[in-house]
Amino acid sequence: MFDQLIIEFDKGLRTLFASSHSARPHPDQDMEQPELDEAATRHALGLMRVNHCGEVCAQALYQGQALTARDPVARDALKQAAFEEVEHLAWTERRIRELGGRPSVFNPLWYGGSLAIGIGAGLLGDKWNLGFLEETEHQVAAHLDGHLKTLPEGDGKSRAIVERMRDDEQRHAAMAHEHGAAPLPLPVRGLMKLSARLMTTASYRA
Repeated sequence: MFDQLIIEFDKGLRTLFASSHSARPHPDQDMEQPELDEAATRHALGLMRVNHCGEVCAQALYQGQALTARDPVARDALKQAAFEEVEHLAWTERRIRELGGRPSVFNPLWYGGSLAIGIGAGLLGDKWNLGFLEETEHQVAAHLDGHLKTLPEGDGKSRAIVERMRDDEQRHAAMAHEHGAAPLPLPVRGLMKLSARLMTTASYRA
């Protein structure tokens, strides 16, 4: 148990303070840096900072859920989703730097809260654990669709990253459903949306 705690603590530190790496090519790797005016750059930076923060939260959620999952199949599904979310971290982090910014200063706060929520979801049982994963991914995919509508038209690099992320999130949701995810009650889904709105508003600005 002590060794496991050390491993999980190390995961948290790496998520928050180390640069992430992607096994797959970055979706925008063959695209040239677009010329954006100050307002467009600031908006694209804010959106990518929000997306990076969302991936930090996803790491914490999946970490907590995998710790408390009872079914090895469910645990493996959560770990696979978390692995691909690390790639999202790498993509968004590099794009933030290219736009002249830095990740959100609130990331440690959101990480801690998301870890606690993930542990709690796992303790409720595997079908609810997977249900939380499915609903999270549905909400994130919808959120990314919204970003695609507001990203500056000339910013093809950010758009390519967001599109690939959205496709991955939709696949993770389908995977959770196939493994027996239970639909979450409407009040829970509403609370999740409210929490996400708070996170995105704060992260967009800082």
